[in-house]
Amino acid sequence: MKLVPKLTLKDAKIIMQACVEQAEKMAVDMDIAITDDAGHLLYFERMDNARITSIDISIGKSFTASAARKSTREYGKVSGAGQPAFGINTSNQGRFSIIAGGLPLFFEDHIVGGIGCSSGTPDQDETVAMAGVKAFEELVCRPQNGVISARRQ
Repeated sequence: MKLVPKLTLKDAKIIMQACVEQAEKMAVDMDIAITDDAGHLLYFERMDNARITSIDISIGKSFTASAARKSTREYGKVSGAGQPAFGINTSNQGRFSIIAGGLPLFFEDHIVGGIGCSSGTPDQDETVAMAGVKAFEELVCRPQNGVISARRQ
């Protein structure tokens, strides 16, 4: 049996708040998805002017980041013609994303979830997702019962 940490709804709300604040700073309304360690949707928010077409894209980015345990930008680098992961974006019923904006969440060496953002440029999407990753890292490093939780570097 393997015991693993799990991302909670409370955690997801803290992560989401950081993402929304970053998107507001950048003046880019986003679709933001947070998934659990298996890529299942845990929390989603669509800002007022975020693109309707980006709903599924943000969920796909989050799914990819958590289920594949790697950023969507990294998959984009290795999925072009002639590259080792060419065509991977057609896997998992087309949910696999190769566009920047999806980042995994790790606690110690365990995947606990992913963040997917869409509606801006790929770089803007990734910046918003990174704000969520930083909020998560701060959350898991807070002292609890006098002990500081470790995080993956």
